[in-house]
Amino acid sequence: MTHRELSRRQWLAQWLTRWLGIALAAATLPARAGDELERQIKAAFLYRFGGFVEWPEGAFARADSPLVIGVFGADALAEQLERLVAGRTVNGRIVQVQRLNAAPGAGRAAHIAFIGGAGGAAAQGLLDGCRAQPILTVSDNGQVHGMGSVINFLVVDERLRFEVSLKAAAAARLRISARLLAAAYRVQPGAA
Repeated sequence: MTHRELSRRQWLAQWLTRWLGIALAAATLPARAGDELERQIKAAFLYRFGGFVEWPEGAFARADSPLVIGVFGADALAEQLERLVAGRTVNGRIVQVQRLNAAPGAGRAAHIAFIGGAGGAAAQGLLDGCRAQPILTVSDNGQVHGMGSVINFLVVDERLRFEVSLKAAAAARLRISARLLAAAYRVQPGAA
């Protein structure tokens, strides 16, 4: 490895660490201070999660394909996320936001799929369409997390936190960074 490659990797590691710190600092703000603040924090997390996940080969059609964050059942969050990611990249990929519907397979165009709302049949259908695909599924409802999402937002002591299911991550063939796991409120183990 050349000195230039090493310094680029060091810069990237420092950058990722810095932004994870900012996201975690934002998470320490009271989550119930208002819906707008909660949406801002969730949007920041969704954007930052992309830098701490390794997708399997073939998850992106081309080397310059964008990182697509799909949002289902949370239009206000999608709007917040669109403002946040405008002109930004993750690991050299442009970030795009796509609104998802309940149609079968709707989430398959996304690399990160946020499933908002109360769960139910539509959430189950979207998760089923993403199952065994290299898609980081994120929810904000324990019921949806129980259905198989990889990451779930939850409020603990009036703070927005997240939990990670290693079993769901393994099923999606995703590698979650140790730094992200260390920041999680709870990490549920994978299959034995």
